[in-house]
Amino acid sequence: MSSPTGVLRRRLHVWLIPLIPMMWTVGLGLWGLSRQDSVWRDEAATWQVAERSTAEICHLLENVDVVHGCYYLLMHGLFITFGPGTTTLRLPSVLAMAVAAGCVTVIGHRLAGSWAGLAGGMALGLLPAVQFYLQEGRPYALVAAGAGIATWLLVHLLDGRDNRPAYGTWAAYGGTLLLSALLNWLALLILPAHLATLLWTRAGRGVWTRWAVSSAAATAGVLPLILFSRGQSEQVSWIPPLTWHMLIGPAILLLIGGVGALLDRPRAGSRRLSVTAVALPLLTVPHLALLGLSLIQPLFLDRYILFSLLGLALLIGTLIGSAVRAARPRLPRASTWIVPTVIVMATAALLPQSLAKRSPGSRVDDVLAITSDIRRLKEPGNAVLFIPAARRDTESVSPDSFTGLRDIALARTPKESGTLKGVESTPARIRTAMLTQQRILLVTDAPGAAKPPTAARDRTKLSVLKKHFTATADKQVRGRRVTVYERRPASAPHTEAPDLAGGRRDGRTGERR
Repeated sequence: MSSPTGVLRRRLHVWLIPLIPMMWTVGLGLWGLSRQDSVWRDEAATWQVAERSTAEICHLLENVDVVHGCYYLLMHGLFITFGPGTTTLRLPSVLAMAVAAGCVTVIGHRLAGSWAGLAGGMALGLLPAVQFYLQEGRPYALVAAGAGIATWLLVHLLDGRDNRPAYGTWAAYGGTLLLSALLNWLALLILPAHLATLLWTRAGRGVWTRWAVSSAAATAGVLPLILFSRGQSEQVSWIPPLTWHMLIGPAILLLIGGVGALLDRPRAGSRRLSVTAVALPLLTVPHLALLGLSLIQPLFLDRYILFSLLGLALLIGTLIGSAVRAARPRLPRASTWIVPTVIVMATAALLPQSLAKRSPGSRVDDVLAITSDIRRLKEPGNAVLFIPAARRDTESVSPDSFTGLRDIALARTPKESGTLKGVESTPARIRTAMLTQQRILLVTDAPGAAKPPTAARDRTKLSVLKKHFTATADKQVRGRRVTVYERRPASAPHTEAPDLAGGRRDGRTGERR
């Protein structure tokens, strides 16, 4: 019979081990958190919405981004409390991913031993995709934290040491699913993964009933959001249709999962519950489900199922834990160094990628990159234009840089119109306004990230600039471009407007909406 001191020591051991991966993940997140004070277009959307009032946010959600509504309201509260900035913008993702790492550790510890849990939790923060979204002012890391908590609760319920119904835990499970889905309703793709785990472990009828009730309640709670967001599906119309190369990633993950499954052994008394039964479905099923949804409407983006990488981390931890178990009988002291050694080697091997993902060049563009040039180039009374209108996000995030400039194409501001980019005047009005100006600053994409303009308003802007203005200055910084145009005398020859789709390409193209 264990002494009270021994029981306390074991409990402390169980709860202190997750702190190591959590602090490790926080450290990785704080490393280069500001990315040289750069903010890219997706994060700029979070920034500008978080600075609006609650009523203005609700007005916006009627038109766009309702799928991110709860996240925007959360960030609005944080911006009010701590002030706007890159730390406030990104720190929630850092802390959320640390929670996810703690969940991986606890699950791995419970099902495969302390070394497997520790290795899995440490490995999560090193995965390249996790390092990317670890420092992203978007909701994907928060969804991953919710998925981690929900999976941990499910493991606790399936691996319970008694037969009590645990209604409170099931309620917590359903509530966590609901909150995660409210941050992004594609978080519900974790449900088929958990369904596969129940099938794998041959769960009893009572477990099935309570899981079905919890899952149905969470789904019902988020169903209005799903239905309403379908009316805003134009926002994701830029996502490309499925191609064969998109299947390569899921296939590799399935292969890795298979290797982990071969090395996994359920712990004594775990009732067929193993790391494989939890991690393999978590890794693969959301990918397969999102691929299936993408056959109806293209939606396949890895960030939507970032939470599936928790399954990969669990399997990696199992692999390393198996190596520790294999080495322990012959080399008991050396076996304790396996996990630290592997983590140090992996960190060193991934260092180039880690540095790259913390640089401003890791994103398509930097909304704030040209603000210093705008301050330097502008003159009192100058006009400003944006092509496309979504590039107005630079002004929304850094309004002080545009003080003294007149946005001559704008009819209604983003706040007034309940949009992210505002509502512009008709092409005829824009043309008339441009012809009254002597000097115009054009803010647009750098050639490597630009696409040919499709809106009639943008074509009018370029046409008038080409026919009546001359470019006198041009600056391009990290995916953004500002060009100064001065009115040309009527007798002067025409000049070329900027080639928004040509020039050098950097291979990093993409569009949020």
